[in-house]
Amino acid sequence: MTATRFSAPASVGIIANPVSARDIRRIIANASNLQTSERVNIVLRVLTTLAAGGIEHVLMMPDKAGISAMLLRSLQRERNLHHRFPRVEFVDMDVTSSVDDTFAAARAMQHAGVKAMVVLGGDGTHRAVVRELMAGTRHGLPMVPIAGLSTGTNNAFPEMREPTIAALAVGLYASGQLSAVQALSPNKVLEVGVEGVARDIAIVDVVIGSDRFIGARALWKTDSLSAAYLTFADPQVIGLSAIGGLLQPVGRGEPGGLAIQLGCDAASTRLHLSVPIAPGMISKIAIADWSAMPAGVPFAVASSAGVVALDGEREFTFDVGQQVSVTLRENAFPTVDVARCLQTAAREGLFRHSSPSP
Repeated sequence: MTATRFSAPASVGIIANPVSARDIRRIIANASNLQTSERVNIVLRVLTTLAAGGIEHVLMMPDKAGISAMLLRSLQRERNLHHRFPRVEFVDMDVTSSVDDTFAAARAMQHAGVKAMVVLGGDGTHRAVVRELMAGTRHGLPMVPIAGLSTGTNNAFPEMREPTIAALAVGLYASGQLSAVQALSPNKVLEVGVEGVARDIAIVDVVIGSDRFIGARALWKTDSLSAAYLTFADPQVIGLSAIGGLLQPVGRGEPGGLAIQLGCDAASTRLHLSVPIAPGMISKIAIADWSAMPAGVPFAVASSAGVVALDGEREFTFDVGQQVSVTLRENAFPTVDVARCLQTAAREGLFRHSSPSP
């Protein structure tokens, strides 16, 4: 069977967070610190694979940490060796070296009409991209599917996968060889509301703590936690969401989530759970209660005051008298299902080419 031809040139976006995996959890847990050169190598592998799949244009987030500059030098060197790449264009934006860069790049790529977006980062980076894309849909823009590559410290959302394989799947979808039905999977989010203060989302977990500061954003100490709400609970991940994964697993594609109340004293504790909170760090967590979390049902937070952490990072505080609620939403945003894409493409013969005539 001859491979299907690509219908038209397509554009793909790439957001590479230059500072993921550099928070306090890396220091206290001896986690890996991905160097700039390795991030560039990942992007190069994505680019060559996209080019092989017929993608002619890539829109990329600029940065001041060295990825953009090193990538441009690498592209020139590799092109001199006759390696093929898509045309790489950097988003025209002011670089602030903060999460605002991710917001701005995702917004620009959505406006530019990219077919899919490859994201290099941890849970926080992916959450920032999803939040901005969801905001864009409220203004009539199409929802762009994302493919995550794990380069953070505690990664529950992006899977550990060779970038070449992820880029193959993205190319199959972005080029039109696979339809949305064949290539994409729906994902859940948690909507968080603090009365009179803020509304936000999480793509993995919402955790409530008693701390009253957000300066050290990464959340890793567990003795001050009171509750956790999860979109999915995978026993194979690390981080705060692992509490649910080892307590009562909930799949990414399954309906509903999981709400957990943590024990604050011996009287309220039903059991203790050994949990991999960070790379190489196992903590004993006191569990008071847990229950299924149906979609669309608001869960009121019992704590009278504290901090709300979204996907592992403290985001805002709330005071006595301010009601906090967490609501699970299903089918909130799509991701490229890498495994299903490659299985479908293989079954349909999309990687086969006719042998040349003798």
